[in-house]
Amino acid sequence: MRSVPRWVLFSSMCAPILLVCGWSVAAVLHGPAYDPASTTISILAANGADGYWIMTSALIALGVCHVVTACGLRPAAGAGRLALCGGGVSAMLLAVFPAPSSGGSLKHGAVVVVGFSLLALWPVLAVRREVLGRSLATGRRPASAPAPAGSTPWALRRGPSLVATTLMWLGGAWFLLALLVHDTAGAAERVLTFAQSMWPLVVVLSCLRQPTRDDGLT
Repeated sequence: MRSVPRWVLFSSMCAPILLVCGWSVAAVLHGPAYDPASTTISILAANGADGYWIMTSALIALGVCHVVTACGLRPAAGAGRLALCGGGVSAMLLAVFPAPSSGGSLKHGAVVVVGFSLLALWPVLAVRREVLGRSLATGRRPASAPAPAGSTPWALRRGPSLVATTLMWLGGAWFLLALLVHDTAGAAERVLTFAQSMWPLVVVLSCLRQPTRDDGLT
């Protein structure tokens, strides 16, 4: 199992920092009328909002970080890396389809749903299968074969990945409930988006802690 480049640690670490800094600064610029507990992040990036460029820039930077992380996260399965990359592109597309200053937007809502779904699914799609043993003919594991048992970083194993995906979907349900029934949509959205921005960093850290193995060793 190959480790990840050090620049992937930088991109995955920047993602949650940029997100939190973006919504914090944009909320200050928006003024005391903005309630972060009840109002969604999209309002900060809406057309005409005082913090529009701050929040929009943060979303674009977040998307770039996810794309860069996906490109360098070689230990993860290809489907998971593709989903993470798609989630990053969706974050950048929010700059193209911002929320309106009032009312709803089908295009903005569709981008949000697609982005959330991809970022919620990527943990399980990134799981690496493990196998026991090696090729009887060569004593080596083929490059295209699953990783040897015990060599997969823990955040790319089935159990932790299922837990991460399940919690993200529960967070999505909480956000919908808060949006339709309760007045805490802003708080729910912040918890959910922060968790989704943090999981790539968790995966990268688990890969860095995993010792590199030489497939040719017995």
